[in-house]
Amino acid sequence: MVDDDELNRLRDIAAPAPAKDAKARAFEAALRAYDQENISAVTQGSVGGLRLTERAQKLWSEIMQKKLIATPVLAGLVALPIAGYATFHMLREQPPKFGGDEKITETLADKPATVRPTTAQPKPAPTGLEKDKKADADVESRDATDALVAPASPQKSESTVAGGAAQQNALERGVLAEPAPPAPTGEFALDGAVSAPSTSRARMPAESKLTAPQQPSTLPADQMQPQPENRDRIEDFKTNPVHAALEDPVSTFSIDVDTASYSFVRSSLKQGTLPQVDTVRVEEMINYFPYDWKGPESASTPFNSTVSVMPTPWNTHTRLMHVAIKGFDVKPTEQPKANLVFLIDVSGSMDEPDKLPLLKSAFRLLVSKLKADDTISIVTYAGDAGTVLEPTNASQKDKILSAIDNLTPGGSTAGEAGIKEAYRLAQKSFVKDGVNRVMLATDGDFNVGQSDDDDLKRLIEKERKTGVFLSVFGFGRGNLNDQMMQTIAQNGNGTAAYIDTLAEAEKVLVEDASSTLFTIAKDVKIQVEFNPNKVSEYRLIGYETRALNREDFNNDRVDAGDIGSGHSVTAIYEITPKGSGGEQIDALRYGQASVDNGGVANADEYAFVKIRYKLPNEDVSKLITTPVTSANEISSFDQASTDQRFSVAVAAFGQKLRDEDATAKFGYDKIMEIATAARGADPFGYRSEFLSLVRLASALGGNR
Repeated sequence: MVDDDELNRLRDIAAPAPAKDAKARAFEAALRAYDQENISAVTQGSVGGLRLTERAQKLWSEIMQKKLIATPVLAGLVALPIAGYATFHMLREQPPKFGGDEKITETLADKPATVRPTTAQPKPAPTGLEKDKKADADVESRDATDALVAPASPQKSESTVAGGAAQQNALERGVLAEPAPPAPTGEFALDGAVSAPSTSRARMPAESKLTAPQQPSTLPADQMQPQPENRDRIEDFKTNPVHAALEDPVSTFSIDVDTASYSFVRSSLKQGTLPQVDTVRVEEMINYFPYDWKGPESASTPFNSTVSVMPTPWNTHTRLMHVAIKGFDVKPTEQPKANLVFLIDVSGSMDEPDKLPLLKSAFRLLVSKLKADDTISIVTYAGDAGTVLEPTNASQKDKILSAIDNLTPGGSTAGEAGIKEAYRLAQKSFVKDGVNRVMLATDGDFNVGQSDDDDLKRLIEKERKTGVFLSVFGFGRGNLNDQMMQTIAQNGNGTAAYIDTLAEAEKVLVEDASSTLFTIAKDVKIQVEFNPNKVSEYRLIGYETRALNREDFNNDRVDAGDIGSGHSVTAIYEITPKGSGGEQIDALRYGQASVDNGGVANADEYAFVKIRYKLPNEDVSKLITTPVTSANEISSFDQASTDQRFSVAVAAFGQKLRDEDATAKFGYDKIMEIATAARGADPFGYRSEFLSLVRLASALGGNR
């Protein structure tokens, strides 16, 4: 029972002060939860704030340490002066929630009208002035917490308000007219726990203005809520098989410098789920990282290749043939003029924090990277395509940034019309011997107009011949058309990247801007012929979606990947040396006659690597060849370079995520061990982040 002496104690422990700290505001908020009129009396009309005495601070600290989870605890706290009033109010409406750090994260709102403690008569409806005071008090209460503001609770019925006022009046007079109401059984949370909602009208808690309202649920507390439908479109593919070198000695594929898969995998793991198998393209994970491969001496030879053969960490019977390509790094002073068109999806689905807002921040970063005489245009599409910014010199940064900042989402996705308009502007400001590129940023499908991937492919192939290339940047989850991104980027002589954070935007558009924008070689293909006399079997790790026919290698009409300034490309084959005992395919009964005839040339070679490419402004390809012999061998895996070992660790991780047979018995702990030892120089933290992803995958997959 509470009497006037208790009220006097509350008044005694608070005094007016010229400044109000957070603790004082929190204390005042708790007192206000008991009675607004008493607060005015305690503060003696002070507007400047409340200063707590040492005694009050100690009392408040005791209240903060209490975990209000059960009726016995609530009853015990009635003995404490302030906690008693707060508990009574919670029994009447809703209990406060305490976080794991024992700080109040929720206060009560929408309290029923109260009365003066000196009268038993119901208090009249608040006047406009009193409502204003109430609003000011709510603002101060919000300042005392770090919680987010949520919509106010629904208005209570008149009977509930009247009943609450009567109980409050009785308590203030020191007499309880009725037994105290039972402890609430509604949504009472302690350290994240949520109890089942009450079905009693009298126990229905009010929603707080400081946290999102909890909705009653029939699901158990530990059951996950249903996830929204995932409409991501991912191309499915089968892992490369093992080939017998005697039957099928030639492997041909297009190089790939895309990085979208790694970002997609990272996003999944950080959301607490193992990635969908087909989102894992091992070559894109390997090539996400910068490596210090040896590059060419001049731009006349656009890239250099280095081939090594080393033991396989996950199989003692096989070896890895590691092919590393490094592109010539164009110096900033030598970079050609850039003509860029930003093609931005502003459809309604882009109205999410990790889509259009992140996109705008990403493109602002790119603008800051460009030279003053570079040209930027902006085209948007949503229902219809529109030109937001005609070709403008990058020196007019304020004008460009203002155009980006004013982008707003809405409408369907008229991607076809947007692409055509973007190409029109690119041709309008075309730079001969320069960089002419459309940069498409989107979250999903082109659902208005020409939306078939094959039709888009043909459209972009046609425009590619004019010298305008296209790169694609994906944003957001749930509607991402990764398959379309890969198709049009590959056929647009561009790259496909997935941007899930601002840090990734900085990597792709700032740190890797040269390789993203400035092409030094196009239609780059690799063909490897294995010597059956030295290699029994082989398999290419990754590049499944980049496979080419054997005859495509010499056909200059067949499109392939491109290498940008300073780009590094890595391809890894797992090979089985002849006689190692690791063969998975039975030998042919009569096949040996073709190699044991004594007339085989270059019998000491493991393989013969051929790379074909075109210079950016040429249509006839050039050829680079590299024989792979015992001179390329490394005796032990630990003797391989830091970059080689780290790239192998990434390759193992990608295969592990795809649940491939080759790494079935090779645990995440082994991958972590290799990557940690080979982390080396890591100025941007990419490799450290990789280690954290391996740990996440291990936890989610049980280190299988």
